[in-house]
Amino acid sequence: MNEKVVLFGANGKIGQLIMKEALDRGYRVTAVVRDRLKLTELYENLNVVEGNIMDVAAVAAICEGHDAVISAFGPVPGAEEELVTVAHSLVDGVRRSGVSRLLIVGEAGGLRNAAGIQWMDTDEYPVDKKALANAHLLAYEIYSNSDLDWTYCSPAAHITAGRRTGQFRIGMDMMILDAGDRSAISGEDYAVAMIDELEDPYFVRARFTIAY
Repeated sequence: MNEKVVLFGANGKIGQLIMKEALDRGYRVTAVVRDRLKLTELYENLNVVEGNIMDVAAVAAICEGHDAVISAFGPVPGAEEELVTVAHSLVDGVRRSGVSRLLIVGEAGGLRNAAGIQWMDTDEYPVDKKALANAHLLAYEIYSNSDLDWTYCSPAAHITAGRRTGQFRIGMDMMILDAGDRSAISGEDYAVAMIDELEDPYFVRARFTIAY
């Protein structure tokens, strides 16, 4: 496979899993990091570059000549508002680069329960995560109002390290629960779903979610 993908946030927990899944499937990955010395593993078809995702010109220059862009950017606690800055930067930078396909690692707070209420607005949602959920919601609106072929992937309520099974359920705006009313997915299977969507686009200009 000769398709070239830019991955922002390649040093993060989810970013590393997405990077490995893409490389294992034969994609040529340009991993964008703040400090390339922190990405110590070397793979065939991996190009590591330093870049600032909040710099529109830098985003455009890095993405030019690629087939798609994935953002696994996650802010540090207390800097949740960076998600909004990043959303504007990605939309403008990716558009300038001439690339149209953009996939975003999202958050579960905006998913709705059976009563139609967003999880972030329920008592079950962790209070210390509400600033993050609100920032993700604002960023989601920016992506959804863009003219790019965007896809926003919200994980299950609980996403943890686990194993790659390739077996999960897919939905859109509703949270997926198992028989025990738990919403969960492994980071490894989340990466599978992201690269599945990259490989065979189905949720173009839409949000989707996955869970067991």
